Amino acid sequence: MIEEPSNKRVKPLSRVTSLANLIPPVKATPLKRFSQTLQRSISFRSESRPDILAPRPWSRNAAPSSTKRRDSKLWSETFDVCVNQMLTSKEIKRQEAIFELSQGEEDLIEDLKLAKKAYHDPMLKLSIMTEQELNQIFGTLDSLIPLHEELLSQLRDVRKPDGSTEHVGPILVGWLPCLSSYDSYCSNQVAAKALLDHKKQDHRVQDFLQRCLESPFSRKLDLWNFLDIPRSRLVKYPLLLREILRHTPNDNPDQQHLEEAINIIQGIVAEINTKTGESECRYYKERLLYLEEGQKDSLIDSSRVLCCHGELKNNRGVKLHVFLFQEVLVITRAVTHNEQLCYQLYRQPIPVKDLLLEDLQDGEVRLGGSLRGAFSNNERIKNFFRVSFKNGSQSQTHSLQANDTFNKQQWLNCIRQAKETVLCAAGQAGVLDSEGSFLNPTTGSRELQGETKLEQMDQSDSESDCSMDTSEVSLDCERMEQTDSSCGNSRHGESNV
Repeated sequence: MIEEPSNKRVKPLSRVTSLANLIPPVKATPLKRFSQTLQRSISFRSESRPDILAPRPWSRNAAPSSTKRRDSKLWSETFDVCVNQMLTSKEIKRQEAIFELSQGEEDLIEDLKLAKKAYHDPMLKLSIMTEQELNQIFGTLDSLIPLHEELLSQLRDVRKPDGSTEHVGPILVGWLPCLSSYDSYCSNQVAAKALLDHKKQDHRVQDFLQRCLESPFSRKLDLWNFLDIPRSRLVKYPLLLREILRHTPNDNPDQQHLEEAINIIQGIVAEINTKTGESECRYYKERLLYLEEGQKDSLIDSSRVLCCHGELKNNRGVKLHVFLFQEVLVITRAVTHNEQLCYQLYRQPIPVKDLLLEDLQDGEVRLGGSLRGAFSNNERIKNFFRVSFKNGSQSQTHSLQANDTFNKQQWLNCIRQAKETVLCAAGQAGVLDSEGSFLNPTTGSRELQGETKLEQMDQSDSESDCSMDTSEVSLDCERMEQTDSSCGNSRHGESNV
């Protein structure tokens, strides 16, 4: 049986075994949020850091705990560099950059160990989750710890007694290729995030995670923040290596090795980005539910990339989840099926090549129901755009509303780019105008795919007006931190490698 997902709040667990002896004291590190410049870096977004939480019933008599923070460390302060060493300003900056690389590895290792000892092991011991569920959520995290311990060990070995490091290039060239093993961890993150979100509906899981969040060791970071640290670290390597290279003199033998190392890590990140995108696309395709055989489309089956997706709401307040694949737009409703979150097709899939796009001015859309429309405020009629499709007797028109101007623009940019890519692949020369219409470069005339005006479409039965919650928008063009965000999306997307 297919049911709408429940938003019902559940009460916190009244009694839970004490975690005092299960969570060992572990040092902690600050986590840079899911790449804000690349929200889609490896396709998902981290949950935002919560505000200071109100006291829970079970902790009302406890004194407020202080949050542990990691102090940032500088090379010059750590090793008490003497002016007499006659180091140039550029060399000091180079040493600082090398030390930042080393310190980052140390912090990463501590956080990965904390994730296992403070979350994985206690939840397994208390039977809060099954071993199979924990293996799905934590993926191959265990295998990443020794990998980074090896680099940290090598960096420490070449550090001189005075704290300076002469060469790091050869170490990085030899070590970076092993980061290819990240592809399995990052490709698993879409499924891991979905399962974790689903398990949070279990009051025992939610209560455990809430206790951890309010404990000092977490630094107000939730479990997903810790699980996303490896991906965040991966996309940061090119930046760290470029910083070291920037302060390395041209005559230093390390320069050539650093350039080679940067090329290696960029190739690895791009490859992992591709595999992760394919994994995300496959994950959502497998969760599409078709009400009838006629809704199945070969364009969905052949898609390997999910350009963007997000929760939208129509002018009647109906929430929809819209997926933009390479060549087809799919409008669905989120439903619970066999205790899993799935997406039931709401209308026939719309081929991108035949899709008409229109940017609507604020106030142009009329909300459903005369009474409701009459008393609506200005906020409810902002940030709409419209997609339409007509093929013979079949026609659709959907007015979609973004939750703000920025997210609306991301959708518009992504749809236009997808349409232009499809048309170019079909050998049609020309460009799209601001409304997604095709311009003939010879005549300069506008050529609409289908009817000449969106208003001519039959809007009575098929209009769905959706409001987009782009917290899950995942633009393929923003998967990695070093790629250009050509779609202009957040995308999700942190840059979500």
